[in-house]
Amino acid sequence: MQGTVTKSTGSWYEVLTPDGRRLDCRIKGKFRIKGITTTNPIAVGDQVDFEMEPEQETGVITTLHERRNYIIRKSINLSRQAQIIAANLDQAFLVVTLASPRTSLGFIDRFLVTAEAYHIPAKLVFNKLDLFSDEGLEVLAAYREVYEKLGYHCYQVSALTGTHIDELIVDLKDKVSLFSGHSGVGKSTLINQILPDLNLRTNQVSDWHDKGMHTTTFAEMFELPQGGAIIDTPGIRELGIVDIEKAELGGLFPEIRQYMEHCRFKNCRHINEPGCAVIAAVESGDIEPSRYDSYVSIYHGYDTRA
Repeated sequence: MQGTVTKSTGSWYEVLTPDGRRLDCRIKGKFRIKGITTTNPIAVGDQVDFEMEPEQETGVITTLHERRNYIIRKSINLSRQAQIIAANLDQAFLVVTLASPRTSLGFIDRFLVTAEAYHIPAKLVFNKLDLFSDEGLEVLAAYREVYEKLGYHCYQVSALTGTHIDELIVDLKDKVSLFSGHSGVGKSTLINQILPDLNLRTNQVSDWHDKGMHTTTFAEMFELPQGGAIIDTPGIRELGIVDIEKAELGGLFPEIRQYMEHCRFKNCRHINEPGCAVIAAVESGDIEPSRYDSYVSIYHGYDTRA
């Protein structure tokens, strides 16, 4: 039997069959994915084969089909293990906030780099529009200008009031879409606006450290009435880059990719080499300094936290 993994709780997986049945399945013994070590061998969005257990209403996953793509991050600990957030995506939405909690530009850029690496179209959803002052709206406009000129579509919404949610809903039709971001940015509230009958649990941002409090504890896929599906994921505090070689990194920044072929040296790192077209573009203002800073931080491996 074949199906799509729609929920992962660590030890059990909910699998949706083509005829609409949802079955709880587990993996038997060691289930390793060739070429990469992850904390979760099966992820939401995966296509799997499974067998029903004798005289049980549960199944055992036997085969993982090849993934079209996936979003992956390093584990919070310092081990080499990584976590696959979701697989087989048509697009990925990063929900961000400029305050309560603040999403750093570095975090945004690491997410976009990861999406670029696995050929997943990424979009930014600036939430909590209802909290913005006039000064905040100016900052938001500056952020949007940086990313929209690079080809990343940006939405500005209020999940609390429903402002501009319709624009987002239109772009979800017939696509499998990942929703990710820090805890507290309003992912669950946003999904409740899109699918009101879900009534996902939400929580306030902690006053103690201005970090979001986890309300989604495991990844889950929700089908959309207009076609397509949303994958809700637990909040991410850290987003370490995984499985990307330093030599590949520049090509994952669209603006750096545009200039790197004009560098004097083919193996230019775009750090301090003479005749570097990328550095010249930063100095002339054609590449945003914050984006270049993110590139350098990722390259040196320093910037692995939000």
